[in-house]
Amino acid sequence: MSELLRIVVVAAVVAVLAISLGWYARTYMWRRKLSRKQAFFGLPENSESLLVVNRDAGGPDLMISRNDVFALLELSALIKDCGAHSQLVTHDSAQQGFGERTEFCVGGPATNRRMAAHMHSLLPGIRVNTDPEPGPDRGAFQIGSERYRMEPGITEYVVLARLTAGQGKEARPVFLFCGQRASATQAAARYLAKHHERLSRKHGGSSFVLLLKVVNSQAYGPDVVELVADVTRAAQEQAPAPKGAHRSKQ
Repeated sequence: MSELLRIVVVAAVVAVLAISLGWYARTYMWRRKLSRKQAFFGLPENSESLLVVNRDAGGPDLMISRNDVFALLELSALIKDCGAHSQLVTHDSAQQGFGERTEFCVGGPATNRRMAAHMHSLLPGIRVNTDPEPGPDRGAFQIGSERYRMEPGITEYVVLARLTAGQGKEARPVFLFCGQRASATQAAARYLAKHHERLSRKHGGSSFVLLLKVVNSQAYGPDVVELVADVTRAAQEQAPAPKGAHRSKQ
């Protein structure tokens, strides 16, 4: 074999090895990233999950607000990326305990019975003013000693939580998207879709409760979101209920 031919053969072998190693490395990193995502959402391949939504108060038909539909689309994309499946159910027909299937619960406690039950059981330190009468505290959040009032279209708050109810590493999490308005709920779903990798690195498989602020939704929609605080400790501590605040009855 001539020297030139030997060089060509060696170069070809090196090129094939380099391409193979590159492909293997990319595949390994992709699988590792997917595995972390599946673990964070509690969605292994072909697993089932629930999307829990409000039912129209005026009748038995399933009617969802426009912003809640967009929130569900954000969440459905995450579920599909994990290779899992989802089932859409109304708040009054979702009858399962914690940890059986990953659950994404969308909407406030005034219209979502399932959300009210979760907040009562898992987040006793958060109170939501559900008084239907107009007033400065309508829809306000009380978290510990702090009160967060909304200005519709200007400043709106939303609680984004990942909770496991202390049932161990194998328990499937419950994700809560509790906004003062539907636009804030959509913003929380978008925030989770955008920042789930950072949240996974920071919290791992632990529960967390974040308070987010949606800024000027009348101009920017759900796109401008600020993290106000990690309120996990305050949200999970029992607090006295202020006048006019939500308290679910079990």
